[in-house]
Amino acid sequence: MAAKIKKGDKVIVLAGRDKGRSGEVVEVRPAEGRATVRGVNMVKRHQRQTAQQEGGIISKELPVHLSNIAIVDPKDGKPTRVGFKFRADGKKIRIAKRSGAEIDG
Repeated sequence: MAAKIKKGDKVIVLAGRDKGRSGEVVEVRPAEGRATVRGVNMVKRHQRQTAQQEGGIISKELPVHLSNIAIVDPKDGKPTRVGFKFRADGKKIRIAKRSGAEIDG
């Protein structure tokens, strides 16, 4: 199945403690059904000092379930579902269901 959310997409969080926040997708894990979004689902981790890294408390993003995020519509900036359409040249593209605008391409 074609990916509805890809790395580099602008998404908005629909549910959870970060509801309403938006960011860019950094990583997608299709096997787990999760995606990491920049600046969303931040947690603090205690890091032990090593030869390469300094110790202390670091903040990092954890993955969010794909059902809890939606792509931002290119026209109005609101969350939208993703559909697929074939161009005249035969290329498959993603479109925003809300406005019909092309997401990529």
